[in-house]
Amino acid sequence: MTPFSAFSALHHTDIPLLLPNAWDHASASALAAQGFAAIGTTSLGVAAAAGLPDGTAATRDVTLLLARQLGRGAFLLSVDAEDGFHQDPDEVAELACELAEAGAVGINLEDGLASPQLHAAKISAVKAAAPDLFVNARTDTYWLGDGGHTETCRRLDAYQQAGADGVFVPGLSDAARITDLVKTLDVPLNILYSPLGPTVAQLGDLGVRRVSLGSLLYRRALGAALDAAADIRAGRPPRGVTPTYAEVQALSDADPQP
Repeated sequence: MTPFSAFSALHHTDIPLLLPNAWDHASASALAAQGFAAIGTTSLGVAAAAGLPDGTAATRDVTLLLARQLGRGAFLLSVDAEDGFHQDPDEVAELACELAEAGAVGINLEDGLASPQLHAAKISAVKAAAPDLFVNARTDTYWLGDGGHTETCRRLDAYQQAGADGVFVPGLSDAARITDLVKTLDVPLNILYSPLGPTVAQLGDLGVRRVSLGSLLYRRALGAALDAAADIRAGRPPRGVTPTYAEVQALSDADPQP
């Protein structure tokens, strides 16, 4: 089984693929050590760690560098590439080839509510140039827009017709709307986990086949660091789990392993 077929197969089981998102080598290694067979990257975490803004096509180089660091790990890697960091489909296809060469098996491409025709053209170009890269086509109708069902279906249909292997609707958590959307699709649906929304098991029952954690783990890590600093300043021992120096060093010294 090729890496592409193995990753694709994870989207076609009774249990949805839970995809945690890393932002550096250590976080990917730690997640792999917990047994996650597939790991994604988070564009917000990668951008923030590099001191760059997310969603502005500023992180192409750091995203590609991280893919090269992680792509040879013993897990399946999917890369969040914003909108492909370019409006030219050929440029996006070139990036896709570089990611595939780095060892990535998947790419996440968001439309940012831009023209669905343009986004479909990007998807087609990527699949033509890198057919063994799983394209997860994201629409931002709920993330940035008003969440109209008709417009969401129109965009997702265009993306699956263009060759997308899966589609992603972050910001959608209503069970009835998810159920209705699943009925219109021929490819797996990816939903962004929300602590206030359905559980992973409940999403699976609704027909969702992939659940991403997005930037949640990165933001939680920042929150834990702030809580620890506040505890120490207040004279309290820090709460939560603290890996030892040696444990972190081991993550940095070795290739990420599951």
